[in-house]
Amino acid sequence: MLNKLYTWVQARKQPREEEGQSLAEYGLILALIAVVAIAALTTLGGGIAQTLNDVASQL
Repeated sequence: MLNKLYTWVQARKQPREEEGQSLAEYGLILALIAVVAIAALTTLGGGIAQTLNDVASQL
């Protein structure tokens, strides 16, 4: 009887562990995208601002 209860509890825990892992993976991917976006905007920010100012002055 206890063996069946233990097996049932372990089976119920399994999907939760997998969901937690996928949530952690999504968090890491989101953090990586944020770092790349910040780096790109920092690097290209001055060039983009100058281009927009040139376009605005020609209008």
